[in-house]
Order: sequence, then C-alpha cells, then structure tokens
Amino acid sequence: MTLPEVRGLPREPFSRWARAALPRLGDGWTAEAISGGLSNITYRVRGGEQTVVVRRPPLGRLLPSAHDMGREHRVLTALAHTTVPVPQTLAFCEDTDVIGVPFYVMAEVPGDVFREPGETAHLTAIERKALSDRLVAVLAAIHCVDLDATGLRDFGRPEGYLERQLRRWRGQWDASRTRELPAMDRLVDALQRQRPLSSEVTLVHGDYRLDNTIVSRPKGTPEVAAVVDWELSTLGDPLADLATWLTYYSGPGEDGTAVPIAAGLTAHEGFPTSAEIAAQYAAATGRDTTRLHYYRAFTDFRLAAILEGVHARYLSGTSVGPGYDRVGPSVPLLVERALARLAQDRAQ
Repeated sequence: MTLPEVRGLPREPFSRWARAALPRLGDGWTAEAISGGLSNITYRVRGGEQTVVVRRPPLGRLLPSAHDMGREHRVLTALAHTTVPVPQTLAFCEDTDVIGVPFYVMAEVPGDVFREPGETAHLTAIERKALSDRLVAVLAAIHCVDLDATGLRDFGRPEGYLERQLRRWRGQWDASRTRELPAMDRLVDALQRQRPLSSEVTLVHGDYRLDNTIVSRPKGTPEVAAVVDWELSTLGDPLADLATWLTYYSGPGEDGTAVPIAAGLTAHEGFPTSAEIAAQYAAATGRDTTRLHYYRAFTDFRLAAILEGVHARYLSGTSVGPGYDRVGPSVPLLVERALARLAQDRAQ
C-alpha cells in the first residue's frame, strides 16, 4: 500500500531522518496538519509506537528573521524544568536536505485547544473563571523565569525592545503588504512619538492567548497543560505580552474583537472582562499597567503586520489549513483600533 504524501512533510526524506532520531515512529507513519495555526505549520504524526508533533515554517517565501525553528526549540527545552508548562522537545533538525527547512519535534500533550466559541460554550461559568485564573498565573510565571538558570539571558537584547519591535514590524509590513493603507504610516509615527522610553525586561511569549495553550482537566478543573507556539518569544517588555493576549480577548458584554479568528471565544459568562484580567495580572506581579492603552495599540500594530504576511501567503496559494480567508479584513480594523487606543493613551 502506498502511503499518502503530506504537503510540507515529504515522506521519504523525513522517514530516513526519523529512523535515527525517532526510532519508535517507524516508516508507516501518517500525518495531519493541526488546524488553527496561521503561521508556522504543526503536524500530528502517528507511527508504530509513538505519536509526535512536528513543527516547521510555512510554505512559500519567508520574511527575513521570521520562523526561526532553532529559537522555538531552544526556549521550549530551556523551560522544561520551570513552572511554565511546555511540551517536551524530542529532536531538532537544521539539515535543510530533509524537508527543505529546519524543523523540530515535540511530544504530544493530551488536552484540548479552544479555538471556536462553541468549544468554550461547553465549559461552565465556574470552569471558565478557573481557566482564566490559570492563564493569568501562567503568564505571570513566564515573566518570572530566571534567565540565568535557564540559559536564556542572551535570548534577546536587554534594552530598546519597543524601538526594535517597531522597526522590525514596520519592515515586515513593507515586505509583505498587499494593499495601500495610509493609516499604517500614521500609526507607526504615533507609536514612535508616544513610546515609553524604558521598560522592564523579562522572557516574553510574544503571542500569548487561550488558543495557544493546551487545556486539560487532571482533577476535573481546567488546567493549562502546555503553552505552545513560541515563535515570537524573546526578551522584552512583559506589558506587551499582556497586551498581546488582550488584543485577541473580549469578555462577556464587551465589544467584539477586531480579529475574526478569535471573535466570541471568551465572550461567555464566567470569563472576566479585559480590565479585570489586567487588574488581576497587576495584582499578581506588582506591575504598573497605567500605560496599557499604548501597549495594546502597539500589539494591534504588530498583529496587523503579522496578519498581512499571513494574508499574502493566502493570496499566493501557499497556506496549509483552514481560517486564512478570515485574516485579510482584520488588518485595517486593527490599524484603526490601534489609533483609537493611542488617543486614549494621550488623554491619560
């Protein structure tokens, strides 16, 4: 019987590599792209005695400095013995002769990934509150990681995070833009003018949100079993990490998010409001969140640049998995929302 090919994971070269790196997998493996990812591609690979998860960059043209598999593998491995829940790494391959790009393999973590409103609707209000509490606690744990003990002290530059990020994502926007959007120029200028001059530096996930976690119920109560999708992780400003989560978030009774891929996910009874999450994080960490409007504008801008790249890959026909058709309309909405947040920041 001829086993099917999987786009982005060529069978013969991957099998040759896996015989040494993953001997329990066997040659008769099957793979499926795990839905939900809008950037790097994640596969669940099932073999004779093992199920693993393989992560590789997206297909098509890649932007400079993006989709670094080595960095993802490094941070996951470094966090293995901390209080931050992450999947166990199993192997890293930087030989581009295998599947054409570097990739890494990690153990499968049992649990659920909540991506659609109907999935969180099955939780009770008490479970939703407990899950939100755990998400706040895990984010606080990420921002408390001992950089020296984990070997991550050189994982990013310790100063100038916001300035570098603004420069980087403006460059990514220019490299991937598919349309003219004058409001983006106004936004970048305003972000530069209002930028805080200094900030605390911690490990940051870079894309923290509910659907980048795996949720289990070991004792009946929802628990964050693992935080995944670390492709944007670096050393940076923890308030930008909090703001990233809130960029995707809308609690019950709040206006819907400008990002259709996350709309309604946390709008059910029991989930707190965005302001309540920010207050809970501030209480847990002791951090001052008075400039959160600025940070939320910054993360709206960054997400707009990221989604423009995703939209460009969708238009070129190199996307793998569902959801890409919902990305393009989010970009101008995010830019306008960011400008409104900066007006709030100025009014403080």
